[in-house]
Amino acid sequence: MNSHTRRHFLAQAAALAAGGPLAAGLAQSAPLLGNDYRALVCVFLYGGSDGNNTVVPMDAAGYTAYAKARGNAGAGGLTLQASSLAPLQGSTLGLHGALAPLADVWNQGHLAIQANVGTLVTPLTMAQYRAAGAVVPPNLLSHDDQQNQWQLGVSGVTGNTGWAGRIADLQPGSAVPMVLSVSGNNVFMNGVTNDGLSVGSGNGFAIKGFGSTPTSNPLFRLYSALLKLPYTNAQERAAAGVLNQAIEASTALNTALGATGSTAGLFNGQNNGLAQQLLTVAKMIEARQSLGSTRQIFFVSMGGFDTHNDQLNQQNALFSQLGPALKAFHDATQQLGVASQVTTFTASDFARTLQPASGGGTDHAWGNHHFIMGGAVKGGLYGRMPQLVLGGPDDTADEGRWLPTTAVDQMSATLAAWFGVGAGDLLNVFPHLGNFSVRNLGYFG
Repeated sequence: MNSHTRRHFLAQAAALAAGGPLAAGLAQSAPLLGNDYRALVCVFLYGGSDGNNTVVPMDAAGYTAYAKARGNAGAGGLTLQASSLAPLQGSTLGLHGALAPLADVWNQGHLAIQANVGTLVTPLTMAQYRAAGAVVPPNLLSHDDQQNQWQLGVSGVTGNTGWAGRIADLQPGSAVPMVLSVSGNNVFMNGVTNDGLSVGSGNGFAIKGFGSTPTSNPLFRLYSALLKLPYTNAQERAAAGVLNQAIEASTALNTALGATGSTAGLFNGQNNGLAQQLLTVAKMIEARQSLGSTRQIFFVSMGGFDTHNDQLNQQNALFSQLGPALKAFHDATQQLGVASQVTTFTASDFARTLQPASGGGTDHAWGNHHFIMGGAVKGGLYGRMPQLVLGGPDDTADEGRWLPTTAVDQMSATLAAWFGVGAGDLLNVFPHLGNFSVRNLGYFG
């Protein structure tokens, strides 16, 4: 057991001993519902993405209020020209122009926008928020804390298990873990009894020291044979079992990731990190049968969204990668015939203030807008867009920090229910979900 695994085990043991909310992963539970293939893909936008310039009102009154608060772009403001926006058919909203490829998915009916979602322990009105003793998630403007809470799926606490990992705890273990990250280790992928696996984007995945094709190496075959001996010592059997599982996962994933993949052409010209991560996910979905996977959860990410200055240029560059990459991935799921079985969603630390900061940037905020995309998704706007008025009825700080009207827990639980988590297990995975009367936001038919 390496030091990371040992620390993770000790942390989980402490959490279980304390009986904390995230200890519920070991409670009595049922396997995931359904026998079909399904996948969730989390696209985490590190740094706090500015939702106010992601989804923009295009009706006259809404755009006027938006432009008044955001200020003139030529004088350090952040207003996007109305003519640059990508209209969303059947609505009064538009996307940032660099996200135009996603407007195509909206027009197909397979893109949903969840408005004003953020970390919440309980539902909050503005009067409740301002009252003494209001229950508000701690450290609302802290990157690390808010990233942790989004990935935990439990607002207001810290922990070492993410909601993807706790879902994996519900299902019997397999050679290839259910949760796979193409963006390094993170709390999202860790369960109580199951840990996710981190793989490299576009790279082979193999046991080191035996060459690029280990199974043809005589030393590797000897090593594998030794691991399959009938050890009488329980610790030796356990160690051999872990290594055998690692070898099986390595062999299967190395084959999948080493292939070109039939969808690679959809990502032509997209050499940025996110596109290559999503191409890797597409390869693993294409290889789902050889991997023995009926349920998979993937984690990919891109950084750079902490735009305290020069936001217009920075965000345009980021969205010019995000929009085409997400559209290419959606097209890949269609080409593979699994569009209705794969749901992709965005997440981020928090939003950014409506009011510009000095240097043409923005400060940390709270409620944000996120995408849910897939063939099974009922496209449209979910929740309520905030009034874009500084000091208005949705603003907690007179700078355009929106009080969320939807909780991370509700959004995540809706995705988990579609994935196959039964109603009886949703509270095991999302312990604070019981604080909300609406537990399914209706993204799926």
